[in-house]
Amino acid sequence: MHLYIHVPFCRQACYYCDFHFSTSLQGRTEMVEAICLEIELRKTYLPDSSLDTIYFGGGTPSLLEEADFQHIFQTIHQHFRVHPEAEITLEANPDDLSREKLALFHRMGINRLSIGIQSFHTPHLQHLHRIHSAEDARTCVRMAQEVGFENITIDLIYAIPSSETDPHAIWRKDLAEAMALGVPHISAYCLTIEPQTVFGKWLKNKRIAPIDDEFAAEQFQILRDTLREHGYEQYEISNFAQPGRHSQHNSSYWLQHPYLGVGPSAHSYDGLRTRQYNRSNNPQYVASLQQGLIPAEIENLTEQDLVNEYVLTSLRTHWGTDVERIRKLSETGLHVIEEVLPALQQNGWIRREGSMLFLTETGKLFADRVAEELFWVEA
Repeated sequence: MHLYIHVPFCRQACYYCDFHFSTSLQGRTEMVEAICLEIELRKTYLPDSSLDTIYFGGGTPSLLEEADFQHIFQTIHQHFRVHPEAEITLEANPDDLSREKLALFHRMGINRLSIGIQSFHTPHLQHLHRIHSAEDARTCVRMAQEVGFENITIDLIYAIPSSETDPHAIWRKDLAEAMALGVPHISAYCLTIEPQTVFGKWLKNKRIAPIDDEFAAEQFQILRDTLREHGYEQYEISNFAQPGRHSQHNSSYWLQHPYLGVGPSAHSYDGLRTRQYNRSNNPQYVASLQQGLIPAEIENLTEQDLVNEYVLTSLRTHWGTDVERIRKLSETGLHVIEEVLPALQQNGWIRREGSMLFLTETGKLFADRVAEELFWVEA
């Protein structure tokens, strides 16, 4: 089973980010207490109380203090059994990671770091409104390795506009820097402009241009080629790992295992037919838990929901989509998919091996569009 903990605090707002967070740390202690109350109240949500992964996300959970982590870990161990080999991931920003704090995280049993680097090019970091510099990024990874962290993943963003003569030069350098650091896992995401972000408002006001799809596709190809040459496997559209270094926690989402999400805006899935969505409001979340109430909305999934979610998540992975599993979920859903499959195969976007469907290398460039074509939509 899997536990996700959403810590809704950041030092400042990145211009591209639409996750739920607050730049004020006021109420941090009350938030941690509420998260612990929710863990206790939802200890029976999962079908098994044994945890294979724990993931601290956000937000920026590395902003929490030692006492906060101790309280959370104590609560987890009180109500769940944590597997001795459990993957315990902490998301962090380079500007938070001093040698002392890294040593603390290591002592506490955190064994995987997810570091939000985004770029090793300081002007790009400034454009994204990140706090750290390129040198901060390099330094924090090296310090983490020296402290004893072997399982490290870094986030990178591509398709950031460039004024260089070679528009891909900075992206190639970013990837070269990552390779030089020897991190075993890389998550790379195309810059996306969401409406409610600063970039979204700038786009609406024509202060910035929309992302160039051709430019983004070229950078995605450079990403795939470079990481493949260095022995990384693309096991999900945006995720690349050296052998044995897949993210166990994120893979559980893509494989649709049950998971519990606590904290404001966190999602949960019972592995059957319901999802829960926590309120995305810090004061309301805390107030509800102080009254002993779980601030979540429950969604009962229909056959259509189950088919579409399975297609969306599985098709992005190297494990692929099993049409026999779709048949078990819904004969109607399978019929819808079988109708559109020939055209997608003819386009060269999907290949079929027995009952399994896989995106081709070309199809990975159009993953969202392919999934949309396969969706079961009522006429």
